[in-house]
Amino acid sequence: MTSEPALPAQSGDVPDMAALTRVVARQRAEMDRLQDLAATAAVLERAKGAVMAQLGCSPDAAQEELQQRAKASERTLLEECWISLGALCAQPRGAGEQTPAEPPARRTTPGPAPDEIDATALGRLSRALVRVGTPHDLARCLLDRLTPEVGAAAVMIFARRPGGGLELTGHAGIERTLAEQWSRVPPVSGIAALDALTAGQPRWLEDVREDGKRYQLIGDPPERWPSRAWLPVVTGESADVVLGILRHREGAFSPPVREHLLAVAQLCAGPLRTFGTRPDPTVGGAADAAQTVLDRLPVAAVLLAPLRSPSGEVEDFRIDAATSVTSDAVGRSGRELVGLRFLECWPEIARDPLWEGCLQVLADARPYESEPFARQQIVSGVSELATYSARVMQLGDGLVVSWVRHDASDRQEQRLADVQRLGNLGWVNWNLDTGEGNWSSQVFSIFERDAAQGVVPLSGLPRLASPEDLPTLARAVEELVRHGLPCDVPFRIVTRAGIRHLRVVAEAVSDARGTPVEVHGFVQDLTAQRSAELALVASERAILTQHGVLEAERLVAARLQDALLPLPKEPVRLAGLRVDIAYQPAQSGLSVGGDWFSAIELPDGDALFVVGDVAGHGMGAVASMALLRFTAKGMVITGSSLTGALSRLNALLLHSRDPHGSATMVLARYSPRERRLEWAQAGHPPPLLVRAGEAHYLERPFGMLLGATDTPRYEAAEVRLEPGDQILLYTDGLVERPTESIDRGLERLARAAAPRAGAAPAPLDQLLGATLEPEGRDDVCVLDIRVPPDAER
Repeated sequence: MTSEPALPAQSGDVPDMAALTRVVARQRAEMDRLQDLAATAAVLERAKGAVMAQLGCSPDAAQEELQQRAKASERTLLEECWISLGALCAQPRGAGEQTPAEPPARRTTPGPAPDEIDATALGRLSRALVRVGTPHDLARCLLDRLTPEVGAAAVMIFARRPGGGLELTGHAGIERTLAEQWSRVPPVSGIAALDALTAGQPRWLEDVREDGKRYQLIGDPPERWPSRAWLPVVTGESADVVLGILRHREGAFSPPVREHLLAVAQLCAGPLRTFGTRPDPTVGGAADAAQTVLDRLPVAAVLLAPLRSPSGEVEDFRIDAATSVTSDAVGRSGRELVGLRFLECWPEIARDPLWEGCLQVLADARPYESEPFARQQIVSGVSELATYSARVMQLGDGLVVSWVRHDASDRQEQRLADVQRLGNLGWVNWNLDTGEGNWSSQVFSIFERDAAQGVVPLSGLPRLASPEDLPTLARAVEELVRHGLPCDVPFRIVTRAGIRHLRVVAEAVSDARGTPVEVHGFVQDLTAQRSAELALVASERAILTQHGVLEAERLVAARLQDALLPLPKEPVRLAGLRVDIAYQPAQSGLSVGGDWFSAIELPDGDALFVVGDVAGHGMGAVASMALLRFTAKGMVITGSSLTGALSRLNALLLHSRDPHGSATMVLARYSPRERRLEWAQAGHPPPLLVRAGEAHYLERPFGMLLGATDTPRYEAAEVRLEPGDQILLYTDGLVERPTESIDRGLERLARAAAPRAGAAPAPLDQLLGATLEPEGRDDVCVLDIRVPPDAER
């Protein structure tokens, strides 16, 4: 799906080809991404199967083993999977045998140095290998990846032939004529690729003139590729594939390049083994004949050849033939399985009795049949859990393993019974000519009727309903029998467990003249559903009632708040200051909040400013707000200090009707004679001072939340104001947002309040618009206190 329109806005225009192209490109990229994920998961599952077969461990333990190996070797998990697949059948060698050079650990220094390879190159190659399906694909992939990194101009992949020579299985960067010329290499001396494969060591050809004296070089002229590398790849118990990298670049392969190419060869063992391993020619004829037979069988079966260790023990089986309906754990089927290992395709068998059964048949030739087991099977693209039994029989020196799916009729009957039981319904059938009927066992359970009493006739069905529902059900049955009209009727019955709510759905089958002769349908117990519906209706009614109560409370609280906290429509003048006041309630919820303010002139000419915030909403918050607002003014008017007033208010809140209530508050007293502002706070955000175009917060004196403790401590601070100063007292709704810390909100308020160079401070409504969230905010109360520019001492 895409949000971009496929057609222009104007009706009737031709499609916007650029937009369509972008849509197609995006969908193609998404498809490629999903295919890569699926292919990568398949590689991981195959590698886990290989490790499970080697170690006899669980899938989780196999994945943990791969991750530990990758970490120890400084590789990605995908690289380790490819390497594990390539080394699956590699056996320990004797002391006199040569082994291919093991690449050193990956260089992890950030950034490639001169002549070095980027440390992430192998990771990119391992991801590209998941889309490789043939040796030719592998050659093209290597050429694309190695050209910028090592200067590769051509790639050739040779596999060892049974007679000892080489066969060109994949190539890229060379023309068809040259590929045909080198398609088969006899077992003669002087061939660098064959020499590398025989010795099990890489061959670095870095001087055409000297190398030409020893080897027959590929290319006409040989100088076409001045430097070459032939790297043996172990894809089984020995090196059976050699990888050729031909370069236009002259000179030696640097140590980092050699290290990288050796690691590439080791990485390629996995995909080469996946699509390159095939049955030995010695059994090819028999395997081909068996495959021809198996191609025509409609069952899942494979022909296995035992693979033994040097001690003679069976380590695994090779699949020599497979039927087309046989599929493994990763989706390969039929001939795709030929040449692969039994435990690689089905790693879980290593822990099943089937493995021991295979060994038993191999030892005494007696057939083996397993106990039934469950297995996921893909049927028409849908995964289905089915029951199987496995059978093993000897065929020559090998085994034939087949999987037999059990008859589906028993399962269908069980599924029908399960559906009736889980859906609490059962089928019914009546013959109108004979009057006989037939019920499923679930219908007898629904009606709590003993099956020995038999089926109730269709005409007697309404008498089972409650008296209130009998007429409706009787009318529906009569129309069904006389006119063949289908019915779907709910009704109630009385049982030992109480009232049950049932539903009968039925239709008639008519003869050639249109006369109903048979009725079939089902009866369903809807008691649980109906009870839930009734409970839901009751809950909705309770919610509506509660909603009404809350709405009424909100209306009363809002009117009480308006009466207790009148908001002036114009700025007020107090003690020579200009005070602008804003109060905005929350935009969500039914309850009103407890934010409040006071701005009055005291008898001695000073001004008192108070801003507070009571925790909670509703009538309780409004009552606490009124108590604190009027008490705070009365205490200060009667001579109490700011800190003393806070201490007494704390005690008052602790002994109020809500002993768990709390509040924050800031009190400020302004003396116009000295232009001195004294203030104290109780757990409240600090005032913001705007002076000479800069905004900063006043340092908060110590003060505890009101209602937090019965032994509080409060301190006062003071600041001298200058003409043109602006002081903002506010509640936390101005700076708090649910998705961020309060520090960010304070920074946002300071930026919004600081005027631009040469500009006057922003009006209060503009300041609120720049700081408040459009929706979901809390109550906000703000006092904007300004000293006129022409104020005198």
